[in-house]
Amino acid sequence: MSTAVPDRTDQQTGSGGGMSQKNILLLFIGLMITMLLAALNQTVLSTALPTIVGELHGVDQMTWVITSYILASTIVMPVYGRISDLLGRKPVILTAIALFIVGSIVGALAGDIVWLIVGRVIQGLGGGGLMILSQAAIADVVSPRERGRYMGFMGAVFAVASVAGPLLGGWLTEGPGWRWAFWLNIPLGLLAIAATVVFMRLPKPQHDRRPKLDYAGMALVAGATTALVLMCTWGGHTYDWMSPQIIGLGIAALVLAVVFVAVEKRAQMPIIPMHLFANRNFTLVTIAALLVGITMFGALGYMPTYIQMVTGVDATVAGLYMIPMMGGLLVTSIASGQVISRTGRYKRFPLIGSVIIGVALALLSTMSIDTPTWQMCVYLAVFGIGLGLAMQVLTLIVQNEFPGALVGTATAANNYFRQVGATLGSAIVGSIFASRLVDLLSQRLAGSSAGGSSGRNDLTPAAVNAMPEQIRIPIIESYNEALLPIFLFFVPLAVAALIVLLFVDEKPLSTKVRDVAEIEGVGEGQVLPEPFDVPARADVETRERAGVDV
Repeated sequence: MSTAVPDRTDQQTGSGGGMSQKNILLLFIGLMITMLLAALNQTVLSTALPTIVGELHGVDQMTWVITSYILASTIVMPVYGRISDLLGRKPVILTAIALFIVGSIVGALAGDIVWLIVGRVIQGLGGGGLMILSQAAIADVVSPRERGRYMGFMGAVFAVASVAGPLLGGWLTEGPGWRWAFWLNIPLGLLAIAATVVFMRLPKPQHDRRPKLDYAGMALVAGATTALVLMCTWGGHTYDWMSPQIIGLGIAALVLAVVFVAVEKRAQMPIIPMHLFANRNFTLVTIAALLVGITMFGALGYMPTYIQMVTGVDATVAGLYMIPMMGGLLVTSIASGQVISRTGRYKRFPLIGSVIIGVALALLSTMSIDTPTWQMCVYLAVFGIGLGLAMQVLTLIVQNEFPGALVGTATAANNYFRQVGATLGSAIVGSIFASRLVDLLSQRLAGSSAGGSSGRNDLTPAAVNAMPEQIRIPIIESYNEALLPIFLFFVPLAVAALIVLLFVDEKPLSTKVRDVAEIEGVGEGQVLPEPFDVPARADVETRERAGVDV
């Protein structure tokens, strides 16, 4: 039995599935709302968290409120990508939104810290799919050439959420209450569901039989990711880096990763197909995404804390000081997307972005407690410009490499490694920052009332700001010297990303939506790289020998 290769070149050039430009725009708005759900959820609790854990009597479990979401969302990223390629985007994205809403309800009604953490886990199980499924759904209906402008606006969602989240969280905490940070997700989620149901008209994957899901791969990637995230979260804080617990977690992550690779090579429908890494651009861009994830979250994770402690402002004002960085990200993300769609050239943007990220990290490392606020904001803006040029373009490069049958899988794998990089960056900076800070405070506050361990644990921005100068200055100098020099050690990572991206082959961006095409006899899950192209004579003969109608 032969299978005809789909050919839609006569039907479409920039959009897919017969969708009008109006419907694509409406679908895109719905997907933006979906992404906003996940992006806001990562930032809205940052200012509300102290109040939340205080009211629920769970200060000692504060880390798990954040870690539980990160862990759950990271685990399910590759699972969502592969399942959506096999079963279709629409039912999977609806499931992800529904899980996110259920988790939000559990979090809003939580009577203690345990139920709050349960709610965050459920949120993570849904949130892990919201980002990647939105990106994959756009890839289903918009060609790579036109996709640049859409990706630019998707990148802008991160910028808006990064500023709006902390401000909204602070306002809700001081006003109607922190539980509204969870209740707010329900109308947004219902709106996203409505937009998905009404406007998402995507081609369904064609399978002769029910696809076999890779349950072994799911379990192994969950185990390896859990071990890695726990190692990074607990290392240097709960346990010493050289403790048996952390070493054991590291060994477990490595062993499970090796077994995962072996299992995926034999699986019929692997969660992360190993042949993805045979594509040079995919491998290079995934490495670059991991490096960018480390630098981005390593630098940004503790900047609001640094700003509060050194300048003496509250959390809301510290969030406002981050606006220049988000503004830089917003402008360059949208502008680069527009240029890519107009010219079809994309390689220069992540290269320039990597250079600017490295420069910004070096500039941030030079700041002192006397650095003017405007100068700090300029440095943060430079950092945002670099991130805006690099982040979303990397996803576009990955999607341009594969046909529709693998777009979701490839997007999810790329985002998975970026999230792993974010976890590593946050953990590395957090551990080094905390240990350096304790040492510096012990040296400079020896003999003072703030020098004891209890005094160091009670240091808040307001308390430090009210202290006498002879105590306040050593404290803020300790924060400055403990954190900012670390950024200089991240500059080589930006350089490494630049070097890796130099070897990316800038292939023309397709002007057509890439169909799913499977060839029987070649192997289940194997796909033609360019199913919509008119084949050369040699390709026709090859396909005829494979039993494919052309």
